[in-house]
Amino acid sequence: MTTDLHGIISAYRTSPDLGVLVHGRTASALTFAGRYRLVDFALSSLRLAGVRNVGVVMQKEYQSLLDHIGSGKAWDFSRKDGGISLLPPFSLDAARSGVYNGLLEALLAVESYIRRIQERYIAIMPGNLAANVDLRAALKEHIDSGAGITAVCAKGTPNGEHHRYIVDDKGDVLEMHYRRISETAGVADLETYIVNKDVLLEMVDTAASLMRYRLHADGIAGYLSRGGKMHSYIHEGYAMQINTVQDYMQANMHMLRRDARRSLFPLDRPILTKDRADVSTYYAECSKVTNSLVSDGCYIEGIVENCVIAPGVHIGKGAMLSNCIIMRDTQIGENVRLKYVISDKYAQIKDGEVLVGSENVPLVIPRGYIA
Repeated sequence: MTTDLHGIISAYRTSPDLGVLVHGRTASALTFAGRYRLVDFALSSLRLAGVRNVGVVMQKEYQSLLDHIGSGKAWDFSRKDGGISLLPPFSLDAARSGVYNGLLEALLAVESYIRRIQERYIAIMPGNLAANVDLRAALKEHIDSGAGITAVCAKGTPNGEHHRYIVDDKGDVLEMHYRRISETAGVADLETYIVNKDVLLEMVDTAASLMRYRLHADGIAGYLSRGGKMHSYIHEGYAMQINTVQDYMQANMHMLRRDARRSLFPLDRPILTKDRADVSTYYAECSKVTNSLVSDGCYIEGIVENCVIAPGVHIGKGAMLSNCIIMRDTQIGENVRLKYVISDKYAQIKDGEVLVGSENVPLVIPRGYIA
């Protein structure tokens, strides 16, 4: 069932606090829970809402993202008319060099695309949010509220800096608090919005005229000051935006808990991804795996505990891994010891190596590194 909703995914963020994990890729392209990419959550949420047309806003280092999304076939967005549109910068000096100063500048760079949208409502989602959002329910609430903007929010307090809204009994926004860390009043912004197309174009035009490009401090604040109505929709399930190495480690470790997995991957709302064809994982007699997510195509001869293992990983005899995230096609030698390690893909860890990080400061092995 289709809906009068168009999707825009902001996948341009490099998130510098992710360090070497985003060298050559955006945060949206990061592997998650072994076999997924972070952008899969936005793409799947949009597809489950009946959205037929999606634009993905990019800026730099997007080859990995392009390779993953392709034609959009995995999410049923491969169509002759509409479907997925991959949007590199169309204009603006900042689009050609440097980074966008805010979401409004990123949207201004693809303004011509936005003006061609036929749907009345636009869902804007970040590509680095691990959340299974019911956008169909959010759209219904948005329309019923009569608001021009609806922010998808959570009741808890996310890690790190975020925005919060004070709302009334109906969920309408009374005031906005910028860049909070531990405040418990109000609801937390998940940076996912449903916006009337005319309201979005007004904010983009105002941003261009004033050269002020921050969505919250400039766009939303300006809209509210002009008497605009904003609503909040509460997302009850798991949600975590991945902005730092610690976020990435923590969110993946959360997936080792059954309650978190069931919340993010419910059977009735599957997260779709571009699969790679692999044989089943081989577990040698000397291997032992406990409380871990292990993808297909692996060869396990060592001991694995509390780990997330992507496809194509080889773990040698006598190796011991604890609280690690191992991305695809990593080769781990014999008698290796890894604890609180994030290994990017194609890394090779030689026999006998001992690499130890900590829960708050995991050790990151770059892509293709030979240790």
